[in-house]
Amino acid sequence: MRTGELLGRGRDADVYALVGDRTRVLRRYRDGTHATGEAEVMAHLADHGYPVPAVHPGASPEPPDLVMERLEGPTLLHAALAGEVAAEEAGAILGDLLHRLHAVPGGIIHLDLHPDNVMLTPRGPMVIDWRNAERGPSGLDRAMSAVILAQAAVGDWPVAAPVLAALLPRLDDATADHLPEARARRAANRTMSPSEVADLEPAMDLIRGLRWPEAQISL
Repeated sequence: MRTGELLGRGRDADVYALVGDRTRVLRRYRDGTHATGEAEVMAHLADHGYPVPAVHPGASPEPPDLVMERLEGPTLLHAALAGEVAAEEAGAILGDLLHRLHAVPGGIIHLDLHPDNVMLTPRGPMVIDWRNAERGPSGLDRAMSAVILAQAAVGDWPVAAPVLAALLPRLDDATADHLPEARARRAANRTMSPSEVADLEPAMDLIRGLRWPEAQISL
């Protein structure tokens, strides 16, 4: 099994085509992180009907890597930027995916569920990039999605603001209790640039203005 074309590059992992294989891809972390935990999370979610790519344990040529189903279709981010998906629909898709995830037994939360981690496939939206997944309160997951969208809205993706405005009414008020932790985790993320960290305070102001004006979100 040999890797071919680089198909995608995230903040800390790359996705490669496999030579002679149009149905699977290889995901590799640039820091050598072992993907076993991520594969186990995805397999558990798939067993409970949650929309994730199928994983292929033991198929990787190197143990740290992850071989999984190759998905066809744009990300929700690209579809929204192209005007193929309206902001209201994008917010509804994210809200539905969060609620469905938190209904799966085991208390798994994604902690990075945003439009660039949702692929719109012929089978429907599929959620990718489960590196940050852990077990925890659903409110933290929802708060993290809100913070990421708000950060993008005040940064380099202004169209995120209407998506955020569509998502927030779909999140329960308990989400506000987890906004301080979501903000702190985002600020501590080693992949954040100084400008992205600086965007967090106006991002919190945006969230307060749209939904929870009384929320205490300062560090």
